[in-house]
Amino acid sequence: MKNQHISTIFAFFAAFAAFVSAPAQAQQGPRAEGLDFVVGAANAPVTIIEYASLTCPHCARFNAEVMPRLKEKYLESGKVRFVFRDFPLDRLALNAAMIARCSGPERFFTYLDVFFAEQANWTRGSAEQAMTALRRLARTGGMSEPAIDACLANVEIQNAVLTQAMTGEREHRVQATPTLVVNGQVQRGAPTFEELERILAPLVK
Repeated sequence: MKNQHISTIFAFFAAFAAFVSAPAQAQQGPRAEGLDFVVGAANAPVTIIEYASLTCPHCARFNAEVMPRLKEKYLESGKVRFVFRDFPLDRLALNAAMIARCSGPERFFTYLDVFFAEQANWTRGSAEQAMTALRRLARTGGMSEPAIDACLANVEIQNAVLTQAMTGEREHRVQATPTLVVNGQVQRGAPTFEELERILAPLVK
């Protein structure tokens, strides 16, 4: 039953990603831009960069409570371009970030959504137990065990994740997650949707 529940979550988010990625939404769909994974119109007046760790509870809450409303009101309307950057706080978060990155641009945000939604389950227990749970999630999302092994052994993927974290430290003085950068202005902590909307309102007029 647990795997069926997780499969349902993957199916829901994959369907959402497919909708956003439809031909008419090609300019807005999930995509890779250099080391970044991006969703939202390329010419949007506002760019939000989120630095997040997949083991961070505040990041999971932001993803659950704020992101759906942000997508509906600002991403789908072409007002906001959203950039996700990894800032792993521990080895487990680094491994999860690598797996999400290995899933490819079209499925990247689906993996993020599922990892955040299931965070309380797969981060429990010992490091070995947590990795077993993370691998199980990745398999449920369609990755084979050999593909997971190859991904976690890929130094280039690991370096891409760590480079994003170092960029955050250097360019935006990121020290904790989540940290948002809205049109170049750093916003530390996890704002509510209402707080974020007050920041966005004057920028999208």
